[in-house]
This record gives sequence, C-alpha cells and structure tokens, in this order.
Amino acid sequence: MADTRKSKTRSSAAPKRRRPTASTSAKTKAAGQSEGSRSRRAQGGATDGRSSASEGAQPSRTRSSSRNGLSALEAAEQAREHLAALLGRPVEAVSGVDRDHGNWIITAQVVELARIPNTTDVLGDYEAILDKKGEVLRYRRTRRYHRGQTDGGQ
Repeated sequence: MADTRKSKTRSSAAPKRRRPTASTSAKTKAAGQSEGSRSRRAQGGATDGRSSASEGAQPSRTRSSSRNGLSALEAAEQAREHLAALLGRPVEAVSGVDRDHGNWIITAQVVELARIPNTTDVLGDYEAILDKKGEVLRYRRTRRYHRGQTDGGQ
C-alpha cells in the first residue's frame, strides 16, 4: 500500500522568511535616514535644515593656494610636470613632499633605463625645490639604483 501522507518538511529550495520585528524596522528606518544625511552632507547641505557655513565655499585646496601659495598636492603635481619636461622622461612616483622656508622640496622617482625584467630597471631619485608659485628653483638627482634593489638601511 502506498503512503499518501504529505511531508511536513520544507523543501531546501524555498528560503525561510522572517517577519520584520519592531527593532529591525527601526534599524532600517535609521539606516535610511543616516544614508540621506550622508548624501546631503556630500552635496554640501546641512542635515538639520539650517544653512551650512561650507555651502558655496571653495575647497580647502584653493583656499590654501590663495593664502600660502601651493598646497602639498599642487606642489607635487607641479613638480611632476616640470621634472618630466626637464628630464624628458615621465615621473613614476612622488616619494616625498617637504616644506622649508616657504619652498616645497619634492622627491620623485624617474625610470632612467627601462629593462626586461622590470626589476632590473634603473631608477633615479630626484629632488626638486619649488617656490610658492610652483616654479622650479633647482633640481638634482640624489640617487640612482635598480628597481629590485633594497635600501640597505638608508
């Protein structure tokens, strides 16, 4: 005789659904509100309805430019451009930025001789000194080495 009873176990294909509780719906609502306030802040608006002091203000990068000359980022970008033009090779990386008596000291790496494999490339570290306007006052090569070479405690 065949068994005609239905199985009371759920199939593995149908996922078990939970009913939302008061705590999970409150969390969802709070997450939606914080998401909205984050997007308003990102757009420059205040989250409490008042106007923000930063609305319509220039980014800090341009404010520092007008007061003290270049920002560190702008100085690094200027050094990259000037060194590439002076050396005739692209700057691979900026490895240091320092400020001394109102001038920027930028250290950059340049591939001087590309080889295969690239761990045998010859790199040069260059130090460029820029004035407040971003013009190169002087530059020099401070080190020449193979890419795969370690510092050796320097």
